[in-house]
Amino acid sequence: MWMPTRLLFIVSLASLLSASACRQEAAQHQEPTPRPGAAEAPVRKQGITDDYTSTNRLIWQKPDLVMDLLGDMAGKTVADIGAGTGFFSLRMVEKATKVIAIDIDQRFLNYLDSIKMLEMDETLRQKLETRLATPDNPKLQAAEADLVLIVNTYMYIKDRVGYLRNLKSGIAEGGKIIIIDFKRKRMPIGPPQGIRVPLYLTEDELYEAGYRDVITDDCSLDYQYIITARK
Repeated sequence: MWMPTRLLFIVSLASLLSASACRQEAAQHQEPTPRPGAAEAPVRKQGITDDYTSTNRLIWQKPDLVMDLLGDMAGKTVADIGAGTGFFSLRMVEKATKVIAIDIDQRFLNYLDSIKMLEMDETLRQKLETRLATPDNPKLQAAEADLVLIVNTYMYIKDRVGYLRNLKSGIAEGGKIIIIDFKRKRMPIGPPQGIRVPLYLTEDELYEAGYRDVITDDCSLDYQYIITARK
C-alpha cells in the first residue's frame, strides 16, 4: 500500500513510541479486574464489510507479522474462528493446505463464498471451506485443525473456558492456538473498553482449559495482545 513519505514517518514514529511505552508497561502495569458479567454476552455489531477497514487495519493489524507468527502452514489445516470478511482466511489460504473460515453469522460466510466463487482460481477454491458455528461450539471435528486463529473474537465468547475446552477436542495433538484481541486500555479504535478481556485473564483461562506452553506478547501489536498455546 503506497503512502506519502511524511505519513510513513509519522506511522513509524508512532510505532516506536508505542513499543517504548509497551516495554515500560510490561514492567509496572497491572490489568484491571473486569466487572462481573461485563464480557459475558456483548453484541457483535459490525457492517458486513467494515471489518475495521475504515481504521487503517492494514497498518495497525500488521498482517505480515501475524502471518510470520503462524509459521509454515504447508500440510496443515487452519481454523479461523470469527473469520468475518476473511482478513486472515484469504491470506492463509495461499499458504495452508486447508483453511476453515468459521463464523456464527451466515452473512459473513456468504460474503466469503462469493469471493471464493468469483475471485479465486480452482486450486485456492478447493482449499477454503466456510463453516457456520454456534456461539458455544466452533463445529470442528475431532483433531481436525493443526492451527487455530482467533482474532478480535475472544471477547465475544460467553463461556470462554468452556469454549476453549470444547475447541481443544478439534485441535490435533501438539497443535497450536493463537488468540489476538484488543488490549484493555484507552485506544482510538476497537470495541468498548468494558467488554475487552485483559491479557492476564485470557492467559489464565487457557491454562484452566488445559492448554500448555502459553506465551504472551503485549508489545508486537499496537492495539492488541497475542497469546499462543498448544494442546
